[in-house]
Amino acid sequence: MEFKKIRVAELFAGVGGFRLGLEGWNEKSASSNYRETIASPYQVIWSNQWEPSTKIQHASAVYERRWGMDNHSNRDIASVEISDIPDHDLLVGGFPCQDYSVATTLKNSKGLIGKKGVLWWSIHKILSEKENKPKYLFLENVDRLLISPSGQRGRDFAIILKSLNDLGYAVEWRVVNAAEYGMPQRRRRIFIMAYHRDSTIYSEIKETTSSNWVLEEGTLANAFPVLTDNVLFRNEFKLKGDIVEISENFNLKGKKGMFENAGIMIDGIVTTMKTKPSYEDSFSILRDIIQNGEVTQEFYINEEDLDKWFYLKGAKKEMRKNAQGFEYNYSEGGMIFPDSLDKPSRTIITGEGGKSASRFKHVIKTSKGYRRLSPVELERLNMFPDNHTKIDGITDTKRAFFMGNALVVGVIEKIGIALNQKINKNDRTGKRELV
Repeated sequence: MEFKKIRVAELFAGVGGFRLGLEGWNEKSASSNYRETIASPYQVIWSNQWEPSTKIQHASAVYERRWGMDNHSNRDIASVEISDIPDHDLLVGGFPCQDYSVATTLKNSKGLIGKKGVLWWSIHKILSEKENKPKYLFLENVDRLLISPSGQRGRDFAIILKSLNDLGYAVEWRVVNAAEYGMPQRRRRIFIMAYHRDSTIYSEIKETTSSNWVLEEGTLANAFPVLTDNVLFRNEFKLKGDIVEISENFNLKGKKGMFENAGIMIDGIVTTMKTKPSYEDSFSILRDIIQNGEVTQEFYINEEDLDKWFYLKGAKKEMRKNAQGFEYNYSEGGMIFPDSLDKPSRTIITGEGGKSASRFKHVIKTSKGYRRLSPVELERLNMFPDNHTKIDGITDTKRAFFMGNALVVGVIEKIGIALNQKINKNDRTGKRELV
């Protein structure tokens, strides 16, 4: 049976990780290293990428080279008219972890005054002003969102949940470490799915218990199975007050966060519990993605520079002096050096590129000596196609920066497959979820 396309709008698109996961590349899937065909129902009909801190829009240039300029916006999302964004079924994006606090509500308006430049409010504006709201949201963020800020642990996530509840959405979330499900990088991120009350998935949630949805029946449980020891001791609470009250009072001076690594919110009721992966398939390791004999000499570390690397990677207990001349004891633990080829890699960071010695850059040892990872190897760790970010005018350092900002495409692919199964399950009865 051929399904209608699921129309996707991609925000904060970067170099297109969400799109690769949902659509595949040249009709091939990330999980097969782009060898096997993926029959994708997803179609990105509009995308936006804007980097405010740079004059040259490098990420957008890569996106445009791979998918063309049609229906792609390289403008500050805050300046885009909602009417310019076509109606879509699924809104996706990896929005940054910022301060989502709300100062006050606007009188005689549906709007909110949040801090300027906070991109969550751009998502909120689309959902608020779109007459035909997207039925589904698929969002990604760093996992510290669940415990931010330090003075009100979990306040920012509570604001997001409450605002989505007010807009008519049920929300489920899960923190996923890609390596725990067989992928080559230890990259932990929170994935947030939301379903509008007009969707059949919303109705499906209402017909089961929150615990069953989180552990067995939900989109994220289908994509990434879990176990828990806490099903009888789950945390359940109601989000009290409006968004402003939550902004000011949620978990005030709380020492611990109220949100575990998995949960669901519907009708303002939050159910959350700590889960652990249930995965028994094969695992990828760093050795699997290494280029053999294809890496140029510039990525190898000169013998005379090795001491710097060993120092920065090593354990330290020493006296240091700050800018004001104050002396203090400094200590930090050692890191494995070189990186183990027999485990999934550590998390890629944005400062991965460049020749200078660093505590956090990956270094491997080969028969030719110590070297940094190449741009292609970094792409492979995020399950991108080889040389996806290689275009004229983009340096290797910038390509590494892209991968430090990117997500693991295989995670998106698995969640996308599970979401499609949920959306289209009613086709057997002749019903259609999308119009």
